[in-house]
Amino acid sequence: MGVLATIGDSLAEGWWMFYDTLWALVLGFGLSGVVQAFVSKGEMQRVLGDHRPHTIVKSGFFGMVSSSCSYAASALAKSLFARGADFTSSMVFMFASTNLVVELGIVLWLLIGWQFAVAEFVGGFIMIVILAVVLPRVVNVAELDAARARLREGKAGSADGHEAHAAMSEQEHTDKPWRERIRSKAGWSDASSYTISDVTMLRKELVIGFVVAGFASMAVPTSVWRALFLTGHGFWSVLENVLVGPFLAFISFVCSVGNVPLAAALWKGGISFGGVIAFIFADLLALPLVLIYRKFYGTRLAVKLSLVFWAVMSFAGLVTEGIFGGLGLVPTKLRGDIATTHFGLNYTTVLNVIAVIAFGYLYWLYKNAARFGGGQGYAKDVVCGMQVRTADAPARAEYQGQTFYFCSDKCHHKFEGAPAKYATGMAGETMTGDHPDKDAAPSATDPVCGMTVDPAAAVSADHAGRTYFFCSDGCRSTFLADPLAHLSTARDPVCGMDVAVATPGATATVDGTGYAFCMQGCADSFAADPGRYLSQSAGASR
Repeated sequence: MGVLATIGDSLAEGWWMFYDTLWALVLGFGLSGVVQAFVSKGEMQRVLGDHRPHTIVKSGFFGMVSSSCSYAASALAKSLFARGADFTSSMVFMFASTNLVVELGIVLWLLIGWQFAVAEFVGGFIMIVILAVVLPRVVNVAELDAARARLREGKAGSADGHEAHAAMSEQEHTDKPWRERIRSKAGWSDASSYTISDVTMLRKELVIGFVVAGFASMAVPTSVWRALFLTGHGFWSVLENVLVGPFLAFISFVCSVGNVPLAAALWKGGISFGGVIAFIFADLLALPLVLIYRKFYGTRLAVKLSLVFWAVMSFAGLVTEGIFGGLGLVPTKLRGDIATTHFGLNYTTVLNVIAVIAFGYLYWLYKNAARFGGGQGYAKDVVCGMQVRTADAPARAEYQGQTFYFCSDKCHHKFEGAPAKYATGMAGETMTGDHPDKDAAPSATDPVCGMTVDPAAAVSADHAGRTYFFCSDGCRSTFLADPLAHLSTARDPVCGMDVAVATPGATATVDGTGYAFCMQGCADSFAADPGRYLSQSAGASR
């Protein structure tokens, strides 16, 4: 009975930790969905070209408004770097994306105190400054050139030629000003879709985090924690703790918001204030992510990155403890249960009821997004459930004539290992839950006159690797005279990315025909050898 009682107590502790933080999780995910839907990410590809102070600030901001999932953050950082963004700025983006997020701070506040929530942001900014100073001095230009070439040549597991260049562009409908989108039902339905997809994506992390934290709090003897964490030796105890914290994150396999409950258990177990902060920061050092860095950038650079991350996270935890200790803000150790609020007429229960109702409304918006014009240009990652923009998905795959989009290479490789498991009826599924009509006859729109035509009977022409169909030879001739004049988005002939014709990163003209590019780097590659890319584009369109 002793074992069963311990298991029951551990599961109960995990449940009450979840109950304490339910409303905060709904609020955090809701705010994250709003920010992701209304803050344009197209600016990223234009402003992260160096690691000067103002660029680092922008990198941190873009990270804060992106998804808090560690795997998605690593994929987005890789994509930004592959497309020409500065490596240090890309890594700062990744750090901010997983550490400077609202839901993390709120859950920390509720479980172990407001001091940890404040320390998360104070230490996060310290960590970003240190990373921006240290990383350019540790990683040399030759290593970065080799890593970027590795990504662009597809050695990092790219789904196709343009996946390595994928980054944060916008579909035509998301190019509208945020003030216009925030007043539209379509914009809010897209925000709800981000919220639901983020919850779906992180549900396993959250469940594992709360369950493991419950067992760590109730089932692990105090003697184990005392043996693991050095105490009573002043500075040396703090130093040992901030070094051990990231190692525990490395072996725990738990990342994102899911590691906060475990951080609470470690705090109760005896780890220092700075050790907890270092552990929370170290979700980017979980073993699966280290293996992903190796695939992205090669073994040598991945090892360097991991060691730099470890040192930066530990040092940030050490400095943060020094600051809060000097100000007398380090809280006293937890005693008894971590979760203290249970069912009853209290503010937690009231907030949880409101949160459940709000989440139900968000889910209704998500399921009815098509009615409000939402979901256009988005698809669901069939592996994890995350919402991704089809134009800039970090990975994609073709299976049985259908295209699938993924939030990261991790999900892409899971799909490649068992495509039939994930593919059934799911290709191109929008966040509204709708499926393509398999019985509908194929059709295309003439880009010149706007007429709907049957591709099997229409005349066609290729431009930059994409085939267009026309109602007549007249429309075809008009198109070929100036293709960009009749397109809202065009294919970059170098990387294959969709580019808004009104706001391209660069343009070029060859033999009287204009081409649009996502960035100047692609335009320069094209200008050096246009015949190479035009021949590749011709092959891509067939």
